[in-house]
Amino acid sequence: MSDQEKLQGQKESLLESLAGTGAALAALVAEVHNADLAEWMQDLPEGDAWRVFESLDIDSRAEVLEHAEDALSGQLVERLTPHQLKDVVETLPADEVVDLLALADAQTAEQVLAFVDDERARGLRELAAHAPDTAGGLMTTEVIAVPQGTRIGDAIKLIRTEGEEAEEGQGLFVLDGGRRPIGYVSDRMLLTHSIHSTVDEMMVEPISVGLEVDQEEAATQIEHYGLTELGVVDAAGALVGIISADDALEVLEEEASEDILKIVGASPVHQTRLPVLKRVMGRLPLQGVTVAGGLATAAIIDLALRDAGEFSPDVDLLRFVPIVIGLAGNVGIQSSTILVRAFATGEVEPDREASVLATETLAGLLIGLICGSASWAVISVTEPATGATAFPLAVGAAIAAAVTFAALLGCLIPMGCRRVGIDPAVVAGPFLITISDISGTALYLVVAHLMLER
Repeated sequence: MSDQEKLQGQKESLLESLAGTGAALAALVAEVHNADLAEWMQDLPEGDAWRVFESLDIDSRAEVLEHAEDALSGQLVERLTPHQLKDVVETLPADEVVDLLALADAQTAEQVLAFVDDERARGLRELAAHAPDTAGGLMTTEVIAVPQGTRIGDAIKLIRTEGEEAEEGQGLFVLDGGRRPIGYVSDRMLLTHSIHSTVDEMMVEPISVGLEVDQEEAATQIEHYGLTELGVVDAAGALVGIISADDALEVLEEEASEDILKIVGASPVHQTRLPVLKRVMGRLPLQGVTVAGGLATAAIIDLALRDAGEFSPDVDLLRFVPIVIGLAGNVGIQSSTILVRAFATGEVEPDREASVLATETLAGLLIGLICGSASWAVISVTEPATGATAFPLAVGAAIAAAVTFAALLGCLIPMGCRRVGIDPAVVAGPFLITISDISGTALYLVVAHLMLER
């Protein structure tokens, strides 16, 4: 049995156990990795997700919240009492705690901070004061650092005594008298040198950024220099925190997803888990521009064909083909890009394909109806020469049908490619656009002709 099949079996068992006793549920979730559990819980009704969460021990609850998306974390945090949230907070690193408390209401957050020790509460408040998209908002303040001249043996002892309280790292910073970083020593160097040597003998040049540096720039520094940790310093150059390579990787993935979705006119969030209306509202601006451009193109074509004689529905339908090509291409590429990215990040597993196909097609239908209605209204007002309302209505309905089919196609092609072992990204670009243009134009002309012949 493959790992994928094993995970699918565990997920099915989880769904079955929700109808059983709490003991059976607790026994099952104990065998599932918390990252997988966080992923599965996002697709459960809120009550069932809480039952699963409630069956976990404190450490597992903390890990689930660490891996979960904000929407799920927010639902769970709302149900936790301040004491329960405090227990979870005590097991998480400072940067994760700040993100978690931001999801709670202000009163609950203050109660939780009152329960933790004063030093940590002060550090958490300082961390929360930084903008979330800066190095200060991304860093953790719980770090291990040693002064210049420290012996390796003493540095190792410090890691042993303070390691559990600090962010998991792969080394430590060396500081001068003003707490400015002057060197960095990896764990490997500590373990392969004499305990009587000093850190000064093996430290390398540290790299650090300021508190207000954009988080993407900080993450890029880590990637560019191949760092495991990046120091964050205040205006005086003193070390106030670190950014780990794991945090940097997460930022770069989020920024890449955001840029990809922005390119196709979709909002930079987990689209397949958004309510359909929110998806539609996020994608409509690009389609509005397309409709406006298509209508302008139709007007230009009309000027070129004006000498052809009186109104002919068959010829006049062709003037609005650019709208269909634009809308069908945009909607199809939006759906396919969202699916391809969701496949790559694990957001859409095989068991979710049917529901995603249904909701994406529904989103396409709503976009098609809105754009078709807008086209019908504009054509009716600006082109009285087209005669009765049948022609504008036929154009609007045909546009809606073509756009809906493009959304369906934009999902079916990537899903089919994944089923047969072809990389969906290969066909999500020019190939899909070409198919959308051809099928959309054909469907538009067929639907419009059928309506005009009635």
